[in-house]
Parts: sequence; C-alpha cells; structure tokens
Amino acid sequence: MHRVPADPIDLLRTRTSAKWRSYPDDVLPLPVAEMDYPLAEPIAEALHAAIRRSDTGYHSGSRPVAEAFAPFAARRLGWEIDPARVTCTADVSMGIVEMLRRTVQPGDGVVVMPPIYPPFFDLVTEAGAAVVEVPLAGGIDEGWRLDLLGIEAALAGGARAVLLCNPHNPTGLVHAAEDLSALADLAKGFGATVVSDEVHGPLAQPATPYTPFLTVSDEAREVGIAITAATKAFNLAGLKAAMIVTASDRGDRVREALPYEVEWRMGQFGAIASIAAFTEGGSWLDGVLASIDDNRRLLADLIADELPGVRYRIPDATYLAWLDLTALGWGDDPAAYALEHAKVALANGPAFGASVGTGHARLNLACSPEVLAEAVTRIADARG
Repeated sequence: MHRVPADPIDLLRTRTSAKWRSYPDDVLPLPVAEMDYPLAEPIAEALHAAIRRSDTGYHSGSRPVAEAFAPFAARRLGWEIDPARVTCTADVSMGIVEMLRRTVQPGDGVVVMPPIYPPFFDLVTEAGAAVVEVPLAGGIDEGWRLDLLGIEAALAGGARAVLLCNPHNPTGLVHAAEDLSALADLAKGFGATVVSDEVHGPLAQPATPYTPFLTVSDEAREVGIAITAATKAFNLAGLKAAMIVTASDRGDRVREALPYEVEWRMGQFGAIASIAAFTEGGSWLDGVLASIDDNRRLLADLIADELPGVRYRIPDATYLAWLDLTALGWGDDPAAYALEHAKVALANGPAFGASVGTGHARLNLACSPEVLAEAVTRIADARG
C-alpha cells in the first residue's frame, strides 16, 4: 500500500490555518484536527481550475455534491443514499444545531457521550437544549462502547435527542452495528431523534469499517438524521460544505423544513472540493489511511519505550489519539503542562467532559513519524 507522506515541517509552518498560527514556532502543534498531508492532487487541480475560470460565485445547490457523494458512500461505506434526500450546509456543526433546533423543544435534554468533541456541549446549548451526559462505557484498557442502559435512563428521564459521534472523537471507537441498532430501538421507543455526526466515517481503518447509522435498521432510518462531509477525510475544514442526510419521511420533513438560507451557507469552493474528493480522491485517501495506520502503531511503540505508565488504545478510526497521562502527575489538565514544559500542544482533556477527561489529552497523529517521535520525546523529557 502506498503512503502519503506529510509535508516537511518548514513548509507546514508557512500555512496560515489555526493549527499553525495558534502557537509560537518552537511548539509542535498537535491539538487541532487538521492533517499535515498535502492536499489530494485532484482536489487541488479542481480548485485551481475554478480560480482560472473565475468560478467564485454562489454554489449551484446541494444536488451536485449529493450525486458525487452517493457512489462514494455506496462503494466505500456500504451506505446507499438518495441524493434527493440530501441538503447541504456550511459545516457539520451547523447541521447539528439546525437539526436539534427542529427536533427538540427549548430546554429538552440531548444526550452526549463523553469523552466527546468539546463543541458538542456548545452545539446543544446553541440549539436551546440541555446537555445530558452519558459517558461511554468501558475505557482505554478494555475498549469503549455505548452505555445503552445509561442512554435508556436519560431518555426515560425526558431527553428527546441523542447526539451521536460515529465514529467517535476522541477515542477512535467504531460503534458496533448491534449497539447502533439498539440505540435506534431506544430512540424509537421514546419518540426521540438521533442526530449522528458521521464526518470521520471515511477515516475508519479497513480492518474495522464503520457502520453508518442510517444503514442499521428501519428504526434507525426512522429516527435518524446523519450529518457528514468530505472535510475531515480530505482535510478541507476551511472549505465550507457539509451534508444533512435523511432516509425516512419523518427525517425528510425535518430536513425540508430548514430555512432557505441554510443550504446557501455552503461555499462554492467547498462544493467544488467535495465533488473532486468523492469522485477522484480515493487513491489519496487510501494512502492517508495507510500513513495513519503506521502512525497509530508507532505511537503505541513510542509510548511503551519512552512513557511507561501512559495509557493509549490504538484507535480504529480517525487520526486522533486519546491519552491517559495521569501517570505523569501533571494534574487535571496535562495538556497545559505539556505546552509550557515540553513545547507540545495537545487538546485539553477536561474539555471533552470533566467526568472522564481529567488527566487526559488528545493528540493528532496525522503528521510525519519524525514529528510524532519528537513530540513523545519532548513529553518524556519534561517529566523531570
């Protein structure tokens, strides 16, 4: 399998994105979910061609992106999508808020599952709802899974939606199909909605392919609304385009009730890049997955050699590593200590849910093996 090598660090430091402009040059920035790999050539060419023809106006609607995504989803994800049941918007977070606004009443509870992507907490409150935390069951040593009993209790207590992350950020968990089916049954029984963030789906490793929520059962199609994008798998976060996908009359009614402007928030370059990614980016994505596979295993070896006591479970999806750094004795937020004393920027663990995030941090391993090794060495040297 070919690999896509990361860009050299000197070139990376000329980027102006958040990852490379949030810290001084003596810091290795590994918190933000941006990849260090060069853009896929078909995407780059599509964007350059758009510039050459001054194609910088409004996008032409959801259908071209949806029609590009449908065969990609069928081929790579086993997910049959009707392009007529797709509405685009700017990004996954915006799609989540819009769907929650239309499926819960102000003050209703929405289940989130810490440790979880920190904006999930804010997206729920932005939608006027209340966060109900049901941490994942299990842990780093034995692996995680949905706490179905906890979710059932939350729904019985009045929660009216579940905000699912599938695959899960930051653990890299690929949810079992039987757990997703059970979740759908619970939601159906309580009249709740499952809003599923599927943006990391194409980043599941081939040995553990993920199951799109809308594929698991008729109940899932009835209660579920999926939101996804090319942005994570193809490193396009700055090019705004995401898709809200439904698979039932109930879901269609929610999606079709969106204000007109929601669709027009997608960017023209986001649409162009997404189409190129889905139609021509498969070989590049395969190479990136191979590079991530190397790094997720390299990190395990580096930790065993240099950071005994630190706990890490190799993720089955994403390019993110959830680290238990408690053994270092760096307090509730070891990322703050690592930034000050090791010059390595990690994502703040407690922000992923204080109940399970203290003593933890998230590391982005979509970088060169050399940068990854240097980061671990710096952290090891900072132990004192």
